[in-house]
Amino acid sequence: MSIQVKRVYDPPSAADGLRILVDRLWPRGLTKEAAALDRWDRDVAPSNELRKEFGHDHSRWDEFRAKYFAELDANPEPVKRLAGEA
Repeated sequence: MSIQVKRVYDPPSAADGLRILVDRLWPRGLTKEAAALDRWDRDVAPSNELRKEFGHDHSRWDEFRAKYFAELDANPEPVKRLAGEA
């Protein structure tokens, strides 16, 4: 199994395979056609509260990571569904 992580703004390529957006918010300025996604899975993304708390402050990465994994552990079904796609 191979998983690639790409920015949704990067152009899709034939080598991408299944394209799943894992984010709570739709990317600004991007049409559904340009994104060329197979699925948008909001439930695997960090909660809005955690996302806002982190605020892209890279010095808080370890704290964010721990809280995000705790969120995933508390609600494992979306992760199981995503893992089943691979």
